[in-house]
Parts: sequence; C-alpha cells; structure tokens
Amino acid sequence: ATHTIQVMCGVAPLNTRIVGGQDASPGSWPWQVSLQDSDGHFCGGSLINSNWVLTAAHCFPSSDASHVTVYLGMQALSSSNPNSVSRSVSQVIVHSNYSSFTKDNDIALLQLNSSVTFTNYIKPVCLAAARSTFFNGTLTWVTGWGNIAVGESLPSPGTLQEVQVPIVGNRKCDCLYGVGNITDNMVCAGLLAGGKDSCQGDSGGPLVSKQNGVWVQAGIVSFGIGCALPNYPGVYTRVSQYQDWVNQQITSNQPGFVTFTSTGTDGDLSVSCAGLPTVATTTTVSTTTASPVVCGSAKLNTITGGGNSLAFAGVWPWMVSLQRNGTHVCGGTLVAEQFVLSSADCFSSSINASDWTVILGRLKQNGSNTNEVSVNVTKISLSTGTANNVAVLQLSRKPTLTNYIQPICVDLGDNSFPVNTQCWAAGWGSGGGVEQTLQQFNTTILNCGNASSSNSSICTGIMPLEQTNKGGPLMCKIGQSWVQAAVLTLSNYSGTNTSSSNSTKTVRASNVQLFTKTSSFSGFLNSVVGTFPPKASTTSTTTTTKPVVVSAAESCSLLSITSLLLLSLPALFQMFS
Repeated sequence: ATHTIQVMCGVAPLNTRIVGGQDASPGSWPWQVSLQDSDGHFCGGSLINSNWVLTAAHCFPSSDASHVTVYLGMQALSSSNPNSVSRSVSQVIVHSNYSSFTKDNDIALLQLNSSVTFTNYIKPVCLAAARSTFFNGTLTWVTGWGNIAVGESLPSPGTLQEVQVPIVGNRKCDCLYGVGNITDNMVCAGLLAGGKDSCQGDSGGPLVSKQNGVWVQAGIVSFGIGCALPNYPGVYTRVSQYQDWVNQQITSNQPGFVTFTSTGTDGDLSVSCAGLPTVATTTTVSTTTASPVVCGSAKLNTITGGGNSLAFAGVWPWMVSLQRNGTHVCGGTLVAEQFVLSSADCFSSSINASDWTVILGRLKQNGSNTNEVSVNVTKISLSTGTANNVAVLQLSRKPTLTNYIQPICVDLGDNSFPVNTQCWAAGWGSGGGVEQTLQQFNTTILNCGNASSSNSSICTGIMPLEQTNKGGPLMCKIGQSWVQAAVLTLSNYSGTNTSSSNSTKTVRASNVQLFTKTSSFSGFLNSVVGTFPPKASTTSTTTTTKPVVVSAAESCSLLSITSLLLLSLPALFQMFS
C-alpha cells in the first residue's frame, strides 16, 4: 500500500524571535497567509496542510470566495515578495453554528484550488488538539497585516507585524467583557495595561505558542473592543474546540493536531466577579469497597458526530498497541483484566510471547502519553477457524484500570447489530498526523447480502483501514456499554444485497466491508479467557476516590442571559476585518 508521508507541522526554520512588537523577518511565520480581493488585503489566515487554510467565519459573510486570492509566503503588502505564491479558493466552509451576534464559532476553512509546495517560507502550522490547556499568562504570538491602531493602516510597504501577548484566562476575560460574552469556544490574549493587540485586518490570522520546538495555533483572530485598549484583551476562536469539526471537513491529509499542555496551576481559577459562576472546590468522596470491573464503560467518551477524525485521550480506553522491538505492529483491545484480543494475522512474524509488548492507555505513537502502561505478554493463543482468525494475548499482570484503561465488552452471541446501526473503528495509521495520534472511523452496519455464512459475518461501509489498524475493534454502543462486534481485518466483500423491496442490487468491494463476528469465536474465547467482565449497569453509579473538580471552562459555559444583552449594543464590538 502507498502511504502519504505526513509533513511535520509547526516548524519555522527561519524564526529566531524571542521578543515581540515589531516587523517580522522573512520566513518567521511561514503559515501566515493574506486573503485579498479587488480592494487588497482584508483578512489573514493560516496554512494547515498543502490544500487548506484556516481563518475566521466573519471574513466570509456570504461564503463566496470567487473574488478571493490567497497569498502564501508573503512578507510585505506593497513590495516584491520573491518567496510568495498565490492560489484561488475552490471552497469555503463556514461553521454552521457561527453567530455574527455573539461571535461564537468564528471559524472557517478555505480549500485552495491547487496544493502548494512547502518551502522555508511556506509551511503548515500545527493546531491545538482537543483537551489542550492554555493557562493564564501563557506567552503567545499574533501576526498580521492589520491596522497598527484604530483607524490607522499599516504604513508602506506593509511589512508583516508580530507581537507577543500573554493569554488572559477565560474567567478574567469574561469579567472584563461582561459575564456571558466569552464562551468556551473563545480564548483571550493581551496586556491588561493595553498597548499590544491584534486589530482590524488581522482577522482570521493565527495566535500561536511554541511547545517542544513546535509552533501550535491556539486561536484565530476574532473580535475585541477597540484595539490594544486597557482591560480589553483580544478575543480569539479557541482552535482546540474544533478538532473533530476540522477533521470532519478535511478527510484526507488531515492537519497535524498537537496537545498543548500548560504546567503548574491555572491562576484564572481564583478569579471572581459579580455574576460569574464559582469554581467548585475539590472534594474527596471516599468509598469502602473497590468498584466492580465492568466492560464497555468509557467515561471520557462524549462522541456524537460522524466522520473520521483523531481521537483524544480516554475516548477508547480499551485500545492497545501491540509492539514488537519497540515498533507498533497492530491494534488490539483489552477484553478482560488480563487478556487482549487481536487478529491472528498480526503474529505471522513471531508467535513467541516474549517478543511482544502491549501498551495500554496510549493516544500517540509519537509524543508523550501520561496515561499509558506497558505490560509484557506471557502467552499467545490463536483460533483455528477457516479465515480471519483471532488471537488472545495473556498479560503478565493486571493493569490498574483508570478512565484511560478499561475493558470493552465482547459480543459472544448475546447482542444484535441491526442494519443502519452506527458503529466505530479505531487504530493508528498514516493519517494520524505528526504525532501519529489514534484515528477513529465512523461507519454503518449494512446488509451482508449473499454472504456464505451471514450468521458469522457482519458488514459495514468501507473505512480507510491500513495494515497497522489490523487487530483493532469494530465497536457499537448498546445501551450504556460499548460492545466489540468484530476484529478489524483488511478484506472486502463483493456480492449481492437484497433490499426490503426484494429487488437485487450488486454490492461491490468499493462500498461494503465484511468482518467475522467475534461471536463466531465464542467457544475459543470462553476457553482461553474464562470469565469476561459484565456490562456496566444502566442504573448503577460508581463512586471514586479521585477529586471531583469543575474546570473554569465548564463553569464559564453557564451563560448569563442578562449580561448577554450587552451584545445588543453593536458599537461595542469591532470585528477585526
């Protein structure tokens, strides 16, 4: 199979800046783009892969880009730019929930009419992944060709400007703008004393911060009151809230998402003002007995949408990486406290248990994984059916179960998966970005048609599976529990599918994928594993000894209807376009 090589994002070889507030040197911000129409520059944006630009929704009130030219690798608006190239826009995707009134969901994607070649002056930026944290005081940079003051244009030749500004926590920012005006989908940055800010014409441009040598985009220039006024920091669209949305729009050559993690404690949690919900204090709930082990419970899984995207930590807590000589070979699932299920095909190179290691709780194959545990394998058992055999690995010890490590329920014949059921697959493949993050694929159960043994088969729509996805799960949620219906293989099925109207249609390998049900191996699985954990009860609740903390972001989502009326004063807010 041919794999696309993921170009590393967030690298700016020519950037040596450590302080801010001046002209940017050529190549410092190679993802910065200028959006121009017949009147010249009107908004900024950021290159996120070879075909797509991220910008603000308010830059495209009509979603029409026929008049727009994207300039990449540009340094100055009105002088020669030897490193610049231009592209027209073939498609504009404005977030469907963008509100010009509240400024919420101020994000849009532009598809270029043809891909660009990366140079030292043209490179993609990394995007902040879901669960990224930008604590109060985190230093960031904002760049653009916008006004240098309210009503004062950037003087000729219009050199790209850069300024360093600290993050202002959402609680503090909400107090400054009027409680309820700053949502979880926004992030603020600026000096409370004023003097440094983005301004009109910077809209859509990037707010970035550097982590481990990589530049990560935290925000998109959105709005503010005036420019650089005291106590009114700039407001930006919080990029980390839109990882699923971006990946649902860009399904191939997906942008690189990086989890930005702030260290220490967030000083913003101590901020309070009239009308702002309080932050819940940490409380400890004690329990006298350990919680029983159940299967299919994923407390951090809030997935509701479809499409293919990158997962975040804890969304599929049973996923494991099967490794040989320190290299990921296949996926697998924790199905009992000391047993992992995978595909027999993964062990063609070696069935010697000592050659293999299982890593649980892993999200990224490249990068840090604070929740992962590595366990040795003591025994490998293979089923002996006719095709698509499975493997069960016995672990050397029972890993401690957490929100990031849990067993999945296995279908042993006691579950049904009707046609049109929405299910998911997951695995590590070439589309996982620079950090090789776990990918997740949404699919639908289809009729297998004339499968030779339909009782042992389950069919889905085609998913972009690769060799390294093998052994992972096809999983569907039944009640409150996730159930594994099959082990992933790469085989397709072509045959006929009889619809309810009794007309016969040809089902081709291009639209149906066939898997062997785990229930086909129920005898083998029961004999090797013995007892599987029961499903989580739909009525029971589990107590825990861990602290229960409501984050500032969660508490800020309780919008004050009264203070939201402030937005009815249209002169109050100036959109930065």
